[in-house]
Amino acid sequence: MRTYEEDYLLSIENPAAFWQQRQSDIEWFNAPTKTLSQDGNGSWRWYEDGTLNSCWLAVDRHIEGGRGDATALIYDSPPTESIATLTFNELGERVRKVAGGMRQMGVLKGDRVVIYLPMIPEAIVAMLACARLGAIHSVVFGGFAARELALRIDDAEPKLLLTASCGIEFDKVIAYKPLVDEALRLASHSVENVVVKQRQQCEAEMTPNRDLDWDRWERESPDAEVVEVNALDPLYILYTSGTTGRPKGVVRDNGGHAVALAYSMNAVYGVDEGDVFWAASDVGWVVGHSYIVYGPLFKGCTTILFEGKPVRTPDAGTFWRVIADHGVKTFFVAPTAFRAIKKEDPHCSLLRQYDISSLEYLFVAGERCDAPTWHWLNDHLSVPVIDHWWQTETGWSICANMAGYGLKEMKPGSLTLPVPGYDVRILTDEGVEAPPNVDGNVVVAPPLPPGALPTIWRDHDRFEASYWSAFPGFYATGDGGFRDEEGYVYVMGRTDDVMNVAGHRLSTGQIEEAVASHPAIAECAVVGIRDSEKGQVPIGLVLLKDGMNIAQDVLERELIQMVRKEVGPFTNFKRCVVVKRLPKTRSGKILRQVMRKMVDGDAFTAPSTIDDPEILNEIREDLTEAGLIGSAI
Repeated sequence: MRTYEEDYLLSIENPAAFWQQRQSDIEWFNAPTKTLSQDGNGSWRWYEDGTLNSCWLAVDRHIEGGRGDATALIYDSPPTESIATLTFNELGERVRKVAGGMRQMGVLKGDRVVIYLPMIPEAIVAMLACARLGAIHSVVFGGFAARELALRIDDAEPKLLLTASCGIEFDKVIAYKPLVDEALRLASHSVENVVVKQRQQCEAEMTPNRDLDWDRWERESPDAEVVEVNALDPLYILYTSGTTGRPKGVVRDNGGHAVALAYSMNAVYGVDEGDVFWAASDVGWVVGHSYIVYGPLFKGCTTILFEGKPVRTPDAGTFWRVIADHGVKTFFVAPTAFRAIKKEDPHCSLLRQYDISSLEYLFVAGERCDAPTWHWLNDHLSVPVIDHWWQTETGWSICANMAGYGLKEMKPGSLTLPVPGYDVRILTDEGVEAPPNVDGNVVVAPPLPPGALPTIWRDHDRFEASYWSAFPGFYATGDGGFRDEEGYVYVMGRTDDVMNVAGHRLSTGQIEEAVASHPAIAECAVVGIRDSEKGQVPIGLVLLKDGMNIAQDVLERELIQMVRKEVGPFTNFKRCVVVKRLPKTRSGKILRQVMRKMVDGDAFTAPSTIDDPEILNEIREDLTEAGLIGSAI
């Protein structure tokens, strides 16, 4: 067995040789003879003359290999009190029908299809059906505002839109069809057909001569066979927030994506064919694309589609129940989910009701895993808790403690080491490589490995400006951090979450670790606000654990002392505010920049990805009551 050190060294010194070895991890229609090349824009591209089909790799290959009766998908939906399974045979049958229905509507290779669905099996079927035809899917998170959906429709210019009558959050039914109708009214691009999956919780009103009922459409459609595509042909467009407010369409190609994800399933997550893998995300996000749909199915794993939340579906033990019921081997989720669980069940008492002995690895990502959450998990679980880091743009891990090579020493707060293919550097603002333990900008030297974005949909200039202009010759991740003497990587947060306090460059993550370690605090966010003397100073916004009763002034004094002790007096941490909730994106990222601008009195726009816009009014009230809005400390 090759070691991590051998593979990483080869991947950096001779990336073409390393990824040529990995290309045999998938089955090609025509194996590539060119591993690494550059296109007309100068972007590095992988396997340019290879041909394949991502749906065939995810479904048909397993059927032809005799595993048609193996379970491909488990749909677990606490809100609807339903659990269903699909074998590879059953999944394949549905995908062929939906692809056939799309083809009858004129969807061909290269056409776009927008998918606006909740976490139901139709979402996965739709994605795979697009891949089967060589069409390009663009999944939009179900429940996104009509204006945001319209922006994506105008950018992708889809021939077809697939949706459902509603989604469900806790006990709240969210009607999707009125949002779709409004989006199509706002959009300049005209969509010819809309297919609607009617759910019993909310029946949608159909528009004559445009809308079709999903069940009837699927049932009456002919089968469609796979279409051979080139490795460089786009598989999907996934929109991510941009600094201008206009979403960026991250493009993922077929060939490099398949190789990277197939490699990652064992190398990073330690799973093989037949294992049960669960990523508790949504198909609207990159984690859902990579590790609910494509990665597990490429590998022949059973993947779990979970329609629910970590709490109140029905309680804070629902994660443990899903792991126990379905024999999950590797679980992947954002740390914010566990902070919600910890708030409602501080002693993890509900875990004792379930046998989770099948679980071997717990991976967290999506935001920085603070040390108190890591320790809480480590104290209550008998499996390694592995923090890893990646982005919508990369499509898979940049840094991780890789289960497939044998786990390295754990260092709480660290992501361990870069994954093979990622030449990670830490640069100062001047572009000079920073020494160990000195904060800087996290960048990656080219070429980016297979699976990473080669461009922005129809806007390559924006690709260059967004990712390659800040540090010429390097991909700028937009995150800050450092590496220690052993090369371990610590990503402390977005570079715009870095404060300059009286000349000291401080990450909000450093202070958050100290604040979050207070026994009364369930969750916190530290924000650097404007100060006339220090430039910036940090304030803490904290949520208390249920049942905690501590005076504001007492809590503030204790936190000041803890931060002084853990980080240093130069932090000038002097204020905390107890809040009811923290504003977050739907994927769990805390909106620190919005809160900072709110306190500083600067103009800001609530991002389209915000979980609940009303929370900004709550935060404003809390900060106003504390005397912070629009004024420095």
